[in-house]
Amino acid sequence: MAAACAQRGGSGVSLCLVSAGVVKTLSIAAFTLMWTHSVEKVDWQEDWRITGARLELVQARVKGSGAGMEPPPEARLIDGWFRWQPKRAAMPEVVLGNSGAAGEWRLCHDGNCRTLSDIFGHPVGTDLTTMKACNNP
Repeated sequence: MAAACAQRGGSGVSLCLVSAGVVKTLSIAAFTLMWTHSVEKVDWQEDWRITGARLELVQARVKGSGAGMEPPPEARLIDGWFRWQPKRAAMPEVVLGNSGAAGEWRLCHDGNCRTLSDIFGHPVGTDLTTMKACNNP
């Protein structure tokens, strides 16, 4: 993956997605990652931004609790969502797995949401997908 999503010359940053050897580059600096919990069937959302060569989790939201998905004590219920700011260092990459029991990961930017299968142009299924910051070409 390092070669496929290598840092290249150019300005700005992008999000590189890698699944089953296929690389997709999205020219975005911030996005929301959404999914449905496989047991509770409750929606989760996370707001991410690209900071340098890392991915920073800015805010998390969940529409309920249970089955290992309890919001932390600092979460506040606002408009039906428990919201909080995770205390986590920015990461060089994030690996997304899918059990196939709850639908697909959805990535949203500027009010437009797409499944990973839509982004890749073929079914992603249960293949692992890696998210990583990369420079615009």
